[in-house]
Amino acid sequence: MRYSIEGEPLPVVICELENGETMITESGAMSWMSPNMQMETTSGGGLGKMFGRALSGESLFLNRYTALNGNGMIAFASSFPGSIRAFNIAPGQEIVAQKSAFLAGSAGIELSIFFQQRVGAGFFGGEGFIMQKLSGNGVAFLEFDGYIKEYELGPGQQIVVDTGYLAAMTASCQVEVKTVPGVKNMLFGGEGIFNTVVTGPGRIWLQSMPIAQMANTLRPYFPTSSK
Repeated sequence: MRYSIEGEPLPVVICELENGETMITESGAMSWMSPNMQMETTSGGGLGKMFGRALSGESLFLNRYTALNGNGMIAFASSFPGSIRAFNIAPGQEIVAQKSAFLAGSAGIELSIFFQQRVGAGFFGGEGFIMQKLSGNGVAFLEFDGYIKEYELGPGQQIVVDTGYLAAMTASCQVEVKTVPGVKNMLFGGEGIFNTVVTGPGRIWLQSMPIAQMANTLRPYFPTSSK
């Protein structure tokens, strides 16, 4: 498979497939394709896999697109202004990403659910609690919100991230949801109640404009209905 990512801040990834090559994607992600691409909707591993995808923000079913009778082309567009990044997934190179980050990938990519270690705090930690893990073999395309900043963390090195700004990390990192210290800080600090603490070693990707944050920013400007 050959691909190109074009058009930020509203990017699209265009994939050129060889005859018989297959890609998987979440339901509704395909933007355009050549007429010889055959689509098949699948549960992607049964009820357990479907339930895990639902918890991690993905659709219940996956679509498989296969190039038949020659090479094919298929494109997947981002659903929000930001970035599309390609990741080479292999044993020992797994990626943990925010909910709904998965856009498309080669047929060898496996999706599963990832929980924070501290479940008690996680239930109230918003976007940071349930994430998705990408494993297997192949190339995966993830969509992130806004500008992306990367950091390489050494062993034991930590970074504190406002919940929702953690886009992805290598699976070698550890992540934990912690409460903001001090009741006054929680109530009047304007930064929420929880933060996400990521511990290395590994690489992390932070996003500058989480879609939930954007929605909160715009909410005061939406007209309210009157009865």
